[in-house]
Amino acid sequence: MNKRQYRKFISWLLKPLIKAVIKKYQPRIIGITGSVGKTSAKEAVFAVLKNKFRVGRNAKNFNNELGLPLAILGLEKSGGKNIFSWLSIIFKAWRLLLFKNKKYPQVLILEMGADRPGDIQYLTSLARPNIAIITTIGQSHLEYFGSIENIAKEKISITKRLGKHDWVIINGDDPFLQSLKKNSPAPVKTFGLSDACDVRISNIHLTFHNKTYGTNFKIHYQGAELPVFLPNILGSQHAVAVATACTVALVMGLNLVEATENIQNYQSASGRTKLLLGVKNSWLIDDSYNSSPQSSKVALEILSELPSQGRKIAVFGDMLELGAESENDHRQVGQMVYDLKIDYLFVVGERSRDIARGAIQAGMSEDKIFHFPKTLEAGIFLQERLKTGDVVLVKGSRGMKMEQIVYELMSRPWEAGEYLVGSVKK
Repeated sequence: MNKRQYRKFISWLLKPLIKAVIKKYQPRIIGITGSVGKTSAKEAVFAVLKNKFRVGRNAKNFNNELGLPLAILGLEKSGGKNIFSWLSIIFKAWRLLLFKNKKYPQVLILEMGADRPGDIQYLTSLARPNIAIITTIGQSHLEYFGSIENIAKEKISITKRLGKHDWVIINGDDPFLQSLKKNSPAPVKTFGLSDACDVRISNIHLTFHNKTYGTNFKIHYQGAELPVFLPNILGSQHAVAVATACTVALVMGLNLVEATENIQNYQSASGRTKLLLGVKNSWLIDDSYNSSPQSSKVALEILSELPSQGRKIAVFGDMLELGAESENDHRQVGQMVYDLKIDYLFVVGERSRDIARGAIQAGMSEDKIFHFPKTLEAGIFLQERLKTGDVVLVKGSRGMKMEQIVYELMSRPWEAGEYLVGSVKK
């Protein structure tokens, strides 16, 4: 039995049990999908709702056919390749069915990922959302979907099982989601930057105050305007996540003041533009969880806009699963590095050579670009050359394990288990 067959077998064993658990406890289910920003939206919604409801959510990256059942069962550890561990998980599902758990969540916030066509349909068959959120449509997993239009179709399929008493919450700025405003099976609320959005964000800017970086912005709804400051959190994507969470709060009976007060509980997830202190009083922007052309642009804009007394350094690993446009997409990232006046570029992996080529073609000096085949080598080389006040962005697809570089640059590497997305060589 190969890996894919094994996953299908385990999911076949779990599916009827999971559906039975949902039927018994009847939690309100918030399903979140999109190419970028799912995890940030999940964490923001959790922060906003957890003071009013018993709330459960996916641990780690448990957003597929095996991870989602674990989230529904309230478990934070996968069975992996061990069939006996999965049998233990099945036993825990039966225990939830046979004995009433009074602490079971009233609300489940479930991130739903899609690597291939049909994934969302399967996940919603396990847990039908009452509130469906689509963050944005981008080029992630283009290798398997063939076109961005097919990606949009897959993400939009999260709404198919909804009824008129449910809600659809979408990014009102995304052109691929506009059709939902007229064709949705449920009422639609929008969030975003444009004036047409129901919940609007404005005046986003990064600050450095009292030795703390953060993001300032305003939230608008029906004439009300509230300021928000997120300490140690960087980037407009987090403002968008907060707007998403505020929109959810509104359809669930909270007011905007309650929502913005609760958002102070929000913490950025590991590897998603997470701000860390680096060696020699430098700063790290850990965006090592994943990478795409769209998210790379966002991350580079953060690096460019961030107030800094030192150099700005971009460290990129390969972007995987981009299909036929891979070379061009990598070159475009290099172009952005030059356009945004980033001081130094480090690239790791074979595909990332095209990032370097794109930067050179745009006009960046070759003596400011460094290539490494492996993350460990890059991390050690850069560690030795960092200076006080430098700001380093680390980004790459999950398969590149760019967290190794973050580990080499952290001022407190003993905290790696708490902050990094994966294991590292110590």
